[in-house]
Amino acid sequence: MNVLQRSPDTETDVVRHRYDRGAARYDLVTWPMERMAMDRFRGRLIAQVNGPRVLEVGVGTGRNLPLYRPDLQIEAIDFSPRMLERARRKPIPANVTLHLMDVEELEFPPGSFDSVVATCVFCSVPDPVRGLSEIRRVLRPGGRALFLEHVRPGTPWLASLFDWLDPLVSRAGPHINRRTMDNIKAAGFAVDREENVLSDILKLVAAHP
Repeated sequence: MNVLQRSPDTETDVVRHRYDRGAARYDLVTWPMERMAMDRFRGRLIAQVNGPRVLEVGVGTGRNLPLYRPDLQIEAIDFSPRMLERARRKPIPANVTLHLMDVEELEFPPGSFDSVVATCVFCSVPDPVRGLSEIRRVLRPGGRALFLEHVRPGTPWLASLFDWLDPLVSRAGPHINRRTMDNIKAAGFAVDREENVLSDILKLVAAHP
């Protein structure tokens, strides 16, 4: 089902409308964190991409797009029309095609991609295991999924604090207590590499089906 055909009462629509409302100021709001850390972590993630066919899910305003090698063919999706509008206002490399699409319902055949990339996406996907399972479906045998994700911390007292704060934070933004490593494994992936890049809250992950 196309994302635009969903019932307006679904959790997916609630999240999508939130990103639509915040799209115009998204780059400004996230600029401090990008400058402090995220820019270099994005670069490290994209450097691991194998091609030629690459899917980026949750492309947002297109921060990763200038980082891809020109020999790659990039299909980049997001379920927020307004976020995609912001991405299209930037110079789009010739090897990139943007799509309005939901990661939980990817419109690509099985085995379509050599790599799939997601940066800070699965904190917001309503059904993360379903979205991750779709990524596994569209990866070719031997392909890799590459993630830069913030997760529930491992320190017990901090994890409890994140659990307590999550209902408040997630009303206006992403979930902060997602057990994303567990979700990646539940979707059928084997983890090749898990690197803590900001304590154990922000991780670089490589996995294969």
